[in-house]
Amino acid sequence: MDLNALKIALEASPDNIPLLLMVAQGHEDQFELEDAKGYLERVLALEPDHGAAQVGMARLLDLSGESSQAIVRLEALCDSQPDLAEAWLLLARLVLEEGDGPSARKHYDRAIELNPGLADQELLNGILAKGGQKKTAMTSHGPVELDDEDEDLFEGMDAVAARELDLEFRVKSDVRFDDVGGMEAVKDDIRMKIIHPLKNPELFASYGKKAGGGVLLYGPPGCGKTLLARATAGEINASFFSVGLHQVLDMYIGESESKLHKIFELARKAAPSVLFFDEIDALAADRRDMRQSAGRGIINQFLAELDGAQAENDGVLVLGATNAPWHVDGAFMRPGRFDRLIFVPPPDREARAEIAGIHGREKPLVGFDPASIAKRTEGFSGADLRAVFDQATEAALNEAMKKGSVVPITGKMLEKAAKQVKPSTRKWFESAKNYALYANQSGFYDDVLTYLGLKK
Repeated sequence: MDLNALKIALEASPDNIPLLLMVAQGHEDQFELEDAKGYLERVLALEPDHGAAQVGMARLLDLSGESSQAIVRLEALCDSQPDLAEAWLLLARLVLEEGDGPSARKHYDRAIELNPGLADQELLNGILAKGGQKKTAMTSHGPVELDDEDEDLFEGMDAVAARELDLEFRVKSDVRFDDVGGMEAVKDDIRMKIIHPLKNPELFASYGKKAGGGVLLYGPPGCGKTLLARATAGEINASFFSVGLHQVLDMYIGESESKLHKIFELARKAAPSVLFFDEIDALAADRRDMRQSAGRGIINQFLAELDGAQAENDGVLVLGATNAPWHVDGAFMRPGRFDRLIFVPPPDREARAEIAGIHGREKPLVGFDPASIAKRTEGFSGADLRAVFDQATEAALNEAMKKGSVVPITGKMLEKAAKQVKPSTRKWFESAKNYALYANQSGFYDDVLTYLGLKK
């Protein structure tokens, strides 16, 4: 690492967080701890919650002989950002140095669960030598290790069920609405239909309404439906279960229904919880389009779980996301099921400017005007905007490779990329317009017509 070259590049882009982190690492490698600390402090001044910088500060404290203070800092960081694998791994290492093998094992396992690439056999051997063993339980796939949190929350065998389903469980989302660019009207809709009932269950109960239920997010691809689901869970500090098709569908008759029931049971025991099904039209397809009875069985089971026929769903919010709500069986739209539909449109100009600012945070930019990019990207989804920055970044990297030094991304590069990227939402609206005009007797798609200016 050429530290002097990095510092020269940093002079041209003093608020470039990746460069600041690299310079800090260079000083740390040379054991110039105060200098490294100074650069990390600059990162945290720009972005107080930056995970890598927070971990770096804890590491510097340990290197300075302040291990206890480093552990306290890491414990607070793991509590505020529970999905930060590097923090859990460093905490495991420092706790092990204090001689606490069982706690080190718990922290190490959490880190590897979040990021398997961080596996460190030497560290694990040290943990095992200090008594960091784990309990096991037999499953149909062989022995599965359990920890105390698994047993406390899911009573032992429920944790095993979650592992067998390959389901993320007891995950606290660290995403909030502030992390989602724009879409204030959609956020307000979610607050009223989802967040307020779950945060104020007694108040809503006085009006005869329970916390929980089903909400379907629909709209063009790449507009943030999944991110909104995670942010919703973060706003109410609920356990977030993200369910994919591979966790439900099974080749053996009856197994898919059994898996779906287990997933709902896990969410019920972890309430308040958010159970999120992405691409839900694949699990809740219109039964009239099905020729085989197997698919119908899954749909019937899904409907029974939503109705709470076998158990109460109080405190369980079921979120579904789909690009094609017209392919979802009509039975799912009845009261008590997915009776609340929220249209997630492409970001407006203000939101696009905000998203552009987010994408530009950690890049060496020159002549960057988020408002100008927003003006040139009408109809773009969040994913389309990311593609604009990716193309501009590749153009800058090509120049950097030729020159052998950092080349900033210019406003002209971004404008050129904005011309090359075509909005992916257009094709979706072509289909949605037809359904909204000619298959909208229930009024489900009135928001689409309003967005297109066809209904006031």
